[in-house]
Amino acid sequence: MRSNLATTTDPAFMPPPSDLTPPPVIEVMGLGLHMVTREEIVDRVVEAVRAGRAMRVINANAHCVTLAQRRPWLRRMFHDAEIRFCDGAGVQLASLFLSGRKPPRTTPPEWVGPALERLGGDASVYWLGGTEEAAEIAAQIYSARYGCKTAGAHGGFFDPTPGSPDSEKVLQEIQQARPSVLLLNMGMPRQERWLCDNWSRLPPTVAITAGALVDHAAGRVSRPPRWVADMGLEWLVRLVREPRRLWRRYLLGLPVFGLYVLRWKLFGRRSARAAEAL
Repeated sequence: MRSNLATTTDPAFMPPPSDLTPPPVIEVMGLGLHMVTREEIVDRVVEAVRAGRAMRVINANAHCVTLAQRRPWLRRMFHDAEIRFCDGAGVQLASLFLSGRKPPRTTPPEWVGPALERLGGDASVYWLGGTEEAAEIAAQIYSARYGCKTAGAHGGFFDPTPGSPDSEKVLQEIQQARPSVLLLNMGMPRQERWLCDNWSRLPPTVAITAGALVDHAAGRVSRPPRWVADMGLEWLVRLVREPRRLWRRYLLGLPVFGLYVLRWKLFGRRSARAAEAL
């Protein structure tokens, strides 16, 4: 089974170059984010799938930015990934406060469906994350709704440690299935860590860190109206719905995020160097 590393170095397996110009990048608290809209993400995902090109699509919300301050591997991932976008009003406000620039905000449930609808049968999707039942239901619903193929579905409750029997089994399933789209729904930063550890061993695929998309797709969690997200209040809706699971992230995590924003405002790049030393 060829890995991504092999496909990018062997001319016989080199996918055609992209016709799309790389999107501009804005740095937000040490993370390089693309100034890219949901429509542009759809265009790039569709193009990559049809070209057989490997691509990582990752997102940053306030929780992710906070985690990245003390995780060098996560900052490197946001430097290397082919698409990295803003997924939260907190990150937008931090960027505006620190640089005067406001990146577009979107979230996977807003554009994964439209991308798969455009691809139809050209897309084969592997769902990784959530419960086994939710992953299977999500796969069935999206296949029926958008006409995409299902390459596989696997729950996210396994040992993700590199080299563990659980992780090796998941890798073997994905290598055999060779999906064109891999949806990682394992929660942050677990899904990012697994993708970082295993990216070079995956077949060419568009890997999307999609968070709770599997529960939205399976009908277990409903999304609030878009105007709620546009007002920056989606986090409050999620907290009200799942207080036991999310209270630490929001009630403790958001003040910590605010402190990091102030540190970057006061110390700038010195804040980045301090984070590197942690």
